[in-house]
Amino acid sequence: MLLRGVNVGKHHRIAMPAFRALLEGVGGTDVRTYVQSGNAVLDRIGSAAALEREVRAALVAEHGLDVPVMVRTGRELVDVVAACPWQGEGLDPKLLHVAFLSGEPDAVALAAVDHDALLPERLAVGPRCLYLYYAGGVQRSRLDRVRLGVDATARNWRTTLALREMAA
Repeated sequence: MLLRGVNVGKHHRIAMPAFRALLEGVGGTDVRTYVQSGNAVLDRIGSAAALEREVRAALVAEHGLDVPVMVRTGRELVDVVAACPWQGEGLDPKLLHVAFLSGEPDAVALAAVDHDALLPERLAVGPRCLYLYYAGGVQRSRLDRVRLGVDATARNWRTTLALREMAA
């Protein structure tokens, strides 16, 4: 489970114990969080779409937070890591990110991305995600200007690997 835009700056704050309690309240078991930015691994019976809706509604009702929620299964996290097109290139894991998407990106907007204009930064499409390489860091990146018509929440490569391991 990934929340977009929580605990960044002064807005959209939630303590991880409260987040774990919320997830248990919607039927999650063996709930574990990772760092302070809305990452959790849990067990629960039911569809990912239902869990996304229930968690988002509970975040609004209990904490006044209306933020996108994206759920990935353990298998999906394995697939995301395996599909990274730049594995073995020795890229800095702090600069390699995975943007988890709420749905399929707009095909027209995706086709309009000028990859050459982004260089040395890189963007590649994966399974319900984008792989982003911020060659010069995230601060002044042109990658953040790419709009594909869906919500996204990005995690660096180390966090993505840690979530995959936690979900295994």
